[in-house]
Amino acid sequence: MSLIDEVTVEFASGSGGKGSASFHREKHVPRGGPNGADGGRGGSVFLLADRHLTTLYDFKLHPFHKAHDGSDAMGNKNGKDAEDLEIRVPVGTLIFDAESGDTLADLAVEGMKFEVCRGGRGGLGNLHFTNSVRQAPRFAQRGAPGEQLQVRLELKMLADAGFIGLPNAGKSTLLGAASEAKPKIGAYPFTTISPNLGVAQSGDRRFIIADLPGLIEGAAEGHGLGHRFLKHTERTKVLVHVVDAFPLDETDPWTNFLVIEKELAEYSAELAARPRVVALNKIDLESLGDLEAVKKQFEQCGFPVFCVSGATRQGVEPLLHHLHQVIVEAEGEAEAAPIVITSLSRPGISQEWGVGKDDQGAYTVEGERIERLVHMTDLNNPDAVRYLHRRLQRIGVIDRLKEVGAEPGDDVVIAGWVFEFREW
Repeated sequence: MSLIDEVTVEFASGSGGKGSASFHREKHVPRGGPNGADGGRGGSVFLLADRHLTTLYDFKLHPFHKAHDGSDAMGNKNGKDAEDLEIRVPVGTLIFDAESGDTLADLAVEGMKFEVCRGGRGGLGNLHFTNSVRQAPRFAQRGAPGEQLQVRLELKMLADAGFIGLPNAGKSTLLGAASEAKPKIGAYPFTTISPNLGVAQSGDRRFIIADLPGLIEGAAEGHGLGHRFLKHTERTKVLVHVVDAFPLDETDPWTNFLVIEKELAEYSAELAARPRVVALNKIDLESLGDLEAVKKQFEQCGFPVFCVSGATRQGVEPLLHHLHQVIVEAEGEAEAAPIVITSLSRPGISQEWGVGKDDQGAYTVEGERIERLVHMTDLNNPDAVRYLHRRLQRIGVIDRLKEVGAEPGDDVVIAGWVFEFREW
């Protein structure tokens, strides 16, 4: 299965069930009052971080997910709430609003849960609409509509160590030698087109290594393949800069090293400050050059330098031991800041609304609160429509329509429905 690390998905929660308009019926009780029950709540949609997942591939196959609607009330029996839809995503998944680009959540911790779409509440039965004047209401409320949201999911892998370097530096071979991974390797420049993960072990400690696709000059500006995967380095605790000690194209290893370091610095200053290790790879080809001269040149870089061979595993164990120490130190520093696992809060229903006029000359009323009232009204029931009119009057919508020139008989459009303006 290929790694998919960015995908656009649409989620929809369930609508609430309808309330019922019923009356108490019992022998010798000729005038039983209203006892209509409430509809069930619609299912919400949650995303749950799961460390066992490593790709967003399933969302590429299924880009739309919807929770079930709540059940309608039956007489004096409440409708059943729908089950919430819980969808698992890899740990390290970022959630963005696809339209605005705003960050909604960062599921960086195992078990972290985020409510993408909240289920609509169930409609109220006629029992809730009684008062001193209206003692026998013959209408009930429809359920609130569910929410629908298109989001962009972006995966930043949570590897402990990341292998970076130019194409053909031998990162994939070194990953196979350092871990249980078996990456596919070919003899062409861009041998890796998606990150590979491996589990390495040093002593009694196991940690995850990611082999990231080869970077080229200009990757930070979007050139080549590497710019797609620079983001995966952002959560690693240590970076291993793999350098071909004896390039077959006879380029200078030190110059190649500086190219990648420049790309890291331009992509992120914080990333450039990350703990770093240099792995001079392919030392089994020492006959092609002077290893001591290459190693001496790299002593000026300021990072620990290890001479290794992915092909023969020479020098791999000391490299893993050092990575183990760096990762343990980084985790100790991270423990000082407690991580709170919670669902992020969501804004409530907007109370703002406005009145305008469309191209056909009809008056329009827009606003989440007003449109929600219309959706929850049984427009086939005259009593329910009169109740809606009174609600709009109390909110001030009717007076505002009169102020802008609406007269009896004019069309008023709310939530896609066309009403005839009148005063009851």
